[in-house]
Amino acid sequence: MYTVPQLDDYSPASLEKAFDELRAAFDSEAQAPLDAGWTVFRDRWLGRKSGILTQVNDQWLKAAPPEAKREVGRRLNELKRIIEDGVEERRIVSVNVAVTGSELRASAGSVSVHPVDVTLPGIRRPLGAEHPVIRTMNEIVAVFRAMGYSIAEGPEIETDYYNFEALNFPPNHPARDSQDTLFIAGQEQKPPRERLLLRTHTSPLQIRTMEKQPPPVRIVVPGKVYRHDTPDASHSPLFHQVEGLAVDTGITFSDLKGTLDHAMKALFGSSVRTRFFPSFFPFTEPSADVAITCFKCNGRGRVGETPCRVCKMTGWIELLGSGMVDPAVFGFVKSNGYDPEKISGFAFGMGVDRIAMMKYEIDDISLLFQGDARFLEQFA
Repeated sequence: MYTVPQLDDYSPASLEKAFDELRAAFDSEAQAPLDAGWTVFRDRWLGRKSGILTQVNDQWLKAAPPEAKREVGRRLNELKRIIEDGVEERRIVSVNVAVTGSELRASAGSVSVHPVDVTLPGIRRPLGAEHPVIRTMNEIVAVFRAMGYSIAEGPEIETDYYNFEALNFPPNHPARDSQDTLFIAGQEQKPPRERLLLRTHTSPLQIRTMEKQPPPVRIVVPGKVYRHDTPDASHSPLFHQVEGLAVDTGITFSDLKGTLDHAMKALFGSSVRTRFFPSFFPFTEPSADVAITCFKCNGRGRVGETPCRVCKMTGWIELLGSGMVDPAVFGFVKSNGYDPEKISGFAFGMGVDRIAMMKYEIDDISLLFQGDARFLEQFA
C-alpha cells in the first residue's frame, strides 16, 4: 500500500522519480478489484482531509523551497487531472457492475467488459394484469365504442355549477343531499356556483361536452367519483362510474331501451333480458332504473339447489339508472345548438365497482382498493 514519503531532495531528477512512483502506485490500485467499493478508492486518493493528493500538497508542495514550488505545482496539477479521470472511470465501472451484474475490469486508461454468455436462460419479468375494476370499465367502454360512442374525460375536482346547477340541481334542491358531497376547504368567499368539490358523478362531462360540441353527440365517460360515504362492505368514498350521453334530432325513449338492451347483452350474454321501471334523477325526465336477469343463475334465483348470492334469489339485478335528458339541462347550452324544441337525447350511468363485484363474486368493496397482491393475482 503506497504511502507519501518525505522529500529531502527537490532536484528535477528526484521530483521525476517521486512523481513516477506516485503515478505507478495509482495505476496499480486502479486495476485492482473494487472489493470495498469505488467511494473508498475515491476518498483514498481525493479525500480533502487525508487523501493522497492532499498529503502530497502538504508534504511536497508546501514544504518545497521557493525555487522548486513552480515545478512541484505543475507536476501536481498534471497528476491531479489523471487521478480525477481515473476515479471517474472506476465510478462508471462500479455502476455498470451494479446494473448488469457483469464482471468488469478497469485500468487507468480503459474499461473492458467480459462477454455475457447469451446461451444462459434469461430472467423473465413477471407480467402484471388489469385490475378487476379497470378490466370491467374497459369492457363497458368497448361495448359503447363499438356502437360509435366517443370517450370523454374531465376534471375530478369540479365546480358546483357543472356538478349540480347545470344538471338541474338548483341550490337547496333536496336531491343534493343524496350526493354526500366532499367540498374543498376555503371556498366560503367564492360565489356558490364557483365553489370547488370532488365530483359526485361523471355527469358534469355532459355539460362540458355540449358546451364545446354542437349536436349530434354520443359520448361515454369513465372515471373516478367521490362521495362522503362511510366505508363498509358495499360503500367506499371513492368509486368508479361510466356515464353515457346521446343527443340528436328525433331520439326517443325507444332508442334508450334498444341501446341499453344491446349493451347488456354484449356485456353479460345474449340470453340476458332487461327491465325498466320508473325512477327519479334531476337531469332526466322521464327517468328509469334498469335491471337485468341475473347472469349467474339465468334469472332462476338458484344455481342448482343453492340460492343465488348475486341476485339474492330474486332473479333480477338492478344495474344502472337512465332517462331522457331534461329540457332544462339543454337550456344551459341552448346557445350552442341545443334547442330543446328541436333536439332530444338520453343519458345513463352505472357503477363499475358494483358490476365488478357481482361479476367476480367479490363480497367486500374494500378489497378492490387495498392493493393486496394475493387478492389481485387471482384475476391475472
